[in-house]
Amino acid sequence: MAVLCLVAPALAQTPQDRALLQMRDAFTKRQTATLSELLPRVQGHTLEPLARYWEARARLENAPPEDIRRALDRMPGTYWEDRLRNDWLLHLGRQRDWPLFEAERPLFRMNDDRQVACYALMLDAAAGRQPAAEAAREAERLWLLQREADDGCATAVKAFLDSGHLHADTVWRRARLAMETNRQPVLRQAVAMLDPDWVPLVESIAQDPAAYLDDKITAIRPRTREMVTLAVIRLASSDPAAAAETLLRKRWVTQLTREERSWAWGVVGKRAAQRRMPEALAYFAHASDEHLIDDHLAWKARAGLRAGAWGHVLEAFAAMSPAQRQQVTWVYWQARSLQALQQPSPDEAAVRSRELLASIAAPTGFYELLAMEALDLPITAPPPPPALTPQEREAAARHPGLQRARASMDLGLRSEAVREWHYTIALHTPGGKEDRDLLAAADLACRQQWWDRCINTSERTRSVQDQRQRFPTPYLIQVQQRAGEVGLDPAYVYGVIRQESRFVSNARSHVGAAGLMQVMPATARWTARRIGLDNFRPEQINDRDTNIRIGSAYLGLALQHFEGSMPLAAAAYNAGRSRANSWRDGPVLPADIWIENIPFEETRDYVQRVLANTTHYAALLSGQPQSLRARLGTVGPRADSAPSLDRDLP
Repeated sequence: MAVLCLVAPALAQTPQDRALLQMRDAFTKRQTATLSELLPRVQGHTLEPLARYWEARARLENAPPEDIRRALDRMPGTYWEDRLRNDWLLHLGRQRDWPLFEAERPLFRMNDDRQVACYALMLDAAAGRQPAAEAAREAERLWLLQREADDGCATAVKAFLDSGHLHADTVWRRARLAMETNRQPVLRQAVAMLDPDWVPLVESIAQDPAAYLDDKITAIRPRTREMVTLAVIRLASSDPAAAAETLLRKRWVTQLTREERSWAWGVVGKRAAQRRMPEALAYFAHASDEHLIDDHLAWKARAGLRAGAWGHVLEAFAAMSPAQRQQVTWVYWQARSLQALQQPSPDEAAVRSRELLASIAAPTGFYELLAMEALDLPITAPPPPPALTPQEREAAARHPGLQRARASMDLGLRSEAVREWHYTIALHTPGGKEDRDLLAAADLACRQQWWDRCINTSERTRSVQDQRQRFPTPYLIQVQQRAGEVGLDPAYVYGVIRQESRFVSNARSHVGAAGLMQVMPATARWTARRIGLDNFRPEQINDRDTNIRIGSAYLGLALQHFEGSMPLAAAAYNAGRSRANSWRDGPVLPADIWIENIPFEETRDYVQRVLANTTHYAALLSGQPQSLRARLGTVGPRADSAPSLDRDLP
């Protein structure tokens, strides 16, 4: 789903509302004096905790500790108290004010900030509250997961390096991940831990890895094994074949350790697999599976799926971490591999594969639905749970956190409302009686037509499931009408809307897509011309019915262009026609294998979710059992006999 921001009108009706919105503007502009001046005017307002957060957060860098503590004490138990404490803990960590950090850390309820966790691991190890080796391993894990060059985990890792509980290999792993994803600040931070003088060298490698690897160029030195590994990784990002040639032909590559060579070949294999190169599996064959990271193993498995090499899929699965092996994606493909290979015997393979499929089969996501079909279980809408009682609904309506979230929405403060709502819901533990509380909160959001909160909240339940909450059908008449005009199944349109915007009609993505169906401006203009929508103006895309009309029409044209393939049309809707066209080159594949090989994680996830959504909506709207597999089909090159439609499709 696109990253969304919302432009909502402020619905201020009271002087306190107006003062609160003025505080929002002052906070955005960092006008601390204005915030302090306005704060008394919102005393007693439902959103007073939010106002206090803005006022204290703006002064956090310079305020004395007693001021921050006083602000925290005046909004006890709220999200905004915990948010302010989180911000303060990060500030205290950057300032190395460890006594204050230690005093406040036990009061942090969310406890979900990796930087705070890393600071705490370092302090716990230093104080003897946790074995240093154990704390170092956890700090390393958190550091390798971070995508930015943040201070918290870097500080902890440096401390454990200095104490000898971590080694330079950890830093080089971080540097390799950063080089592979082209995160230059992360790369510089990591290498500087070992030697700041190496930073210019790694920057030059990132700019021109081929020059560093060229034997004829002697100015760029030293050619250490760590730097060679980084250079090959960087080269593989743009030219996997050239990187493979380097690894095969350069004599000095033999200085690399087996682990370093395997990592380099893992990147080469991954990039080749993403480009659908037939050499991908041969590249992976040069690596030792035990030295490949999970991401590389996933791409080895995908390359195996694409080539029909089921043994390679099982090899990759066996080398994955326990956490990755438990993911439904790889449980499903393990089952399929056993079926294909019939190992260790046909009977045992059949039994084991059914056990694996049964462990994930559920009326939820893409692979869960495919597992149900493989077990001949009908895909139908689960029966609704018992109706909520008036008492359960009243308890949700009176919950202070949900009331603050609703008040924020009423004032157009959507970001603040979503965070308040999410925090409140996260306090519930899914399962058992707590699921009834979640259903009641979801029901409250549905009745307020706050559809994304309705869906997200209902999806947290475990012991009960309400498909009407998880797959709501607002604007049913408009969707059915516009889908019918272009020959689309309304369930497919709903599947796209749910994934694109979760029914937030005034959604905006960071790239400019707008409305329920997240239509790009250029796509809207092109589609309007194709369907004869005269005098179309760009701002009309914000109109709900116009958005549904144009989005449905474009989806219908994409479906025609791709000869009725729902997976290809969904991929084109998310990533564009040209990319979807290029991804279909090669052998004809079952669509589940083709989807798993989409090189963009966002698009892969998008297509899977849209098709699962579509299947759920079809079950709800028709009341009949449905098939996800029937919506998949196969994907391959465009047939010579296919009509030449819409070559200019965006």
